[in-house]
Amino acid sequence: MKGLKYISILGASGSIGTQTLDIIRLHPDQFQLTAISIGKNVDMARAIIEEFAPRLVAVADADAYDQLRSEYAGKVKIVYGEDGLTEAAVFPETNIVVTAVVGSVGLVPTLRAIEAGKTIALANKETLVTAGHIVTAAAKKHGVSLLPVDSEHSAIFQCLQGEKKKNVEKIILTASGGSFRDKTREELKNVTVEEALRHPNWSMGAKITIDSATMMNKGLEVIEAHWLFGLPYEQIDVLLHRESIIHSLVQFRDTSIIAQLGMPDMHVPIQYALTYPERLPLIKAKPLDLAEISALHFQRVDFDRYRCLRLAYEAGKVGGSLPTVLNAANEEAVAAFLQGRIAFLAIEEYIERALERHKLVKEPSLEEIREIDAETRQYVRSLL
Repeated sequence: MKGLKYISILGASGSIGTQTLDIIRLHPDQFQLTAISIGKNVDMARAIIEEFAPRLVAVADADAYDQLRSEYAGKVKIVYGEDGLTEAAVFPETNIVVTAVVGSVGLVPTLRAIEAGKTIALANKETLVTAGHIVTAAAKKHGVSLLPVDSEHSAIFQCLQGEKKKNVEKIILTASGGSFRDKTREELKNVTVEEALRHPNWSMGAKITIDSATMMNKGLEVIEAHWLFGLPYEQIDVLLHRESIIHSLVQFRDTSIIAQLGMPDMHVPIQYALTYPERLPLIKAKPLDLAEISALHFQRVDFDRYRCLRLAYEAGKVGGSLPTVLNAANEEAVAAFLQGRIAFLAIEEYIERALERHKLVKEPSLEEIREIDAETRQYVRSLL
């Protein structure tokens, strides 16, 4: 790798954010942290400032802003709110922005970073789900790379290196099946939040873990893959693979299949996005020992069992504003489940109701997307 890479992390206190800090920590001669956003976690902001000395820290609200500004005035620029998040994304010294915030809040800062010519290490799938047509067009216009951080999209990206798109028959995203993969729909009626948060393979944030249990996470990844790789939904498959060792596969028109394998560890795709097209040693990751694993299992997806995945495919194929509704309704329903306000299976019911009532906008503008997002959230809240 030539020269130091300067990193902004949007969502530094989350799972992807903290693991990105691990990578920077492992390779101080390759990476320097320039800016972060960190929500309301003032204690962690202090720790990051002391260790990495970023130039700018964005927090969620005025209280956190006041606390940090009083302590670090003259040393670190402290900002807050939506404008602060965007300021972290477009920080002048930064050349790579890791978008690790959860939800549609990442959309506008990502677009502004693209317009500023930053390379995007994309971990915020909602950005492409809600506004894929706008984001990909902006990236093309400004000559900006969208480098996937999700393990599945990183795997596809790696499998496609040196290959021609015309030779791709289909891409296959693997799915663990989540916390409830061995339960029937009848058994899902009374599951608890605590049970849903026990993912068998991955350590992730609460929202993503619930999305994994409903398989909406995989549905969002299908829509994201459509935009990242420019393939129709008919060429995007999902395969249940309980071990999470094969992270995804590409099948070519000569029937050859190339897969990317590794232990379930998000440090690997994060580092690849930061170092691409080079690779660095990663002592924090455990190498895969296939003899130790001994067996891998695969299963076709039952779309009646995983209704959220079916809804995502349907919304993606219709396109327009429907994926925005899908994402907004899901975020609100998952939040309600995590708060103990609705049952697990009600998540998919609320999403379906929101989709059914929506009047499609074929090519929504950014402003229309934000309006539809807000209106959908209000509708789901009204159902509660």
